Amino acid sequence: YADDLLGSVDQPLKLLTDHATGRDYLACDYNRDGDSYRSPWSNEYDPPLEDGTVPSTKLRRLEVAANDAFDTYREMYYEGGVSSVFLWDQDDGGFAGVVLFKKLVTADDTNATEEGEDDSTGSWQSIHVFEASEKGRSAHYKLTSTIMLEMITKGPTVGDVNLSGSLTRQNESDYPISEPGSHIANMGRMIEDMEIKMRNLLQEVYFGKTRDIVFDLRSVEGLERAKQQRALQKELVGLIKR
Repeated sequence: YADDLLGSVDQPLKLLTDHATGRDYLACDYNRDGDSYRSPWSNEYDPPLEDGTVPSTKLRRLEVAANDAFDTYREMYYEGGVSSVFLWDQDDGGFAGVVLFKKLVTADDTNATEEGEDDSTGSWQSIHVFEASEKGRSAHYKLTSTIMLEMITKGPTVGDVNLSGSLTRQNESDYPISEPGSHIANMGRMIEDMEIKMRNLLQEVYFGKTRDIVFDLRSVEGLERAKQQRALQKELVGLIKR
């Protein structure tokens, strides 16, 4: 499981359109069979595949409900973008799945329309892979979440800047289940908590650390002014100690 995951999560998500429903969905290794990808909306493969792998009837019902639920989640937290949920049966009687989110930001979204302004584009991609195993009236969940963030700025002011990377975290939890739909609420809670934590961590790593490094490399103010400020701080500290 871990080896397969590490080889799959770092691949960018593809955006495809379900020809049967006209709705967009995300493609990755988890809904791929050969050269075809399965849509979560119609459960059909594109290009068509007669013997493609599909979830059992019971799990398919859960997959449909999960896609509707996380589509609402996507609109609440992302205000756009695309989400997809894919589930598959496990040999031990449990099931596994992946919840995908992708949002793109273009130059038009950043209002960089006037000549001479910098164009900024970016993308946020979330890949949440989980396993669920039922134990009586509870279920044990293993979640591995990866976020891939890309920010690109091009223009006369800053030149070409590309800040990209990924972050992966894991978590395990037990939750009670009263019906099959309980899995959606349980996984939604875990994914919501994980995304909030990782979003805050990304802000600290990408923006906070980058800002610290830039200021260490090159001061915004003159060195003489910086020395004067440090001297004033030492003088104030000395007065306080008295």
